Amino acid sequence: MITLPALADLPGISHGFFTRAGGVSGGLYAGLNCGLGSADDRDHVTINRHRVAERFGLAPAALVTVHQIHSAAAVVVSEPWPHHENPQADALVTATPGIALGILTADCVPVLFADPAAGIIGAAHAGWKGATGGVLEATIARMTEHGATTANLAVAIGPAIQQASYEVGAEFVDRLLTLDTGHAAFIAPGTRDGHFQFDLPGFVEARLRAAGIKRISRATDDTLSDETRFFSFRRTTLRGEPDYGRQISVIALTGVAS
Repeated sequence: MITLPALADLPGISHGFFTRAGGVSGGLYAGLNCGLGSADDRDHVTINRHRVAERFGLAPAALVTVHQIHSAAAVVVSEPWPHHENPQADALVTATPGIALGILTADCVPVLFADPAAGIIGAAHAGWKGATGGVLEATIARMTEHGATTANLAVAIGPAIQQASYEVGAEFVDRLLTLDTGHAAFIAPGTRDGHFQFDLPGFVEARLRAAGIKRISRATDDTLSDETRFFSFRRTTLRGEPDYGRQISVIALTGVAS
């Protein structure tokens, strides 16, 4: 499990970006696959998720996730819901002690938020669609609606596909620049003609800083290139594999050290 300085040692708040190590899944999902949306054995995924909750000293039901759809939707969690009732959203916010918020990723950027003074936490799933669509800003808005302040927010950006691994085509670049020509700062020349490299984690960090967040830590781990530690949708796609696992990133109001 990876922790980052921005969220370390905050009173009453624990966090962790889990790798694929330590689980019971096998085959394509070998390790700690926490994705109920995968075709992995459901009992194995359930055991893996239970292990995650236990790491925070919480009951399995306290680990709350959503049905992620690459949107800007952020929901407030006042009490845990069963997995089969997961709402469609890509961010969660809570001020309720004893709840752990989980985000599933396999190249997209997991982002964990905390305002320790207000006792409010958040978690967001930021792929390029969600990031350009406003999921980060929506998470911040939900937190401030419930008493957080931008000045007090600390944010950790977890392991994701890094720029050297994220090849995109010209159509992607055109779409990105149509939204804002300033996005060119996150595009680098590719190794193949007509292709480019997109810095998704850097783009996410820039959006957070533009929103007024000053305390940010960012992991540099590359989910695509580091197969031993991470699942990767793009790696699976490049290989023509039928499915892939998902790692989980968690932040909790527990008072238990990460």
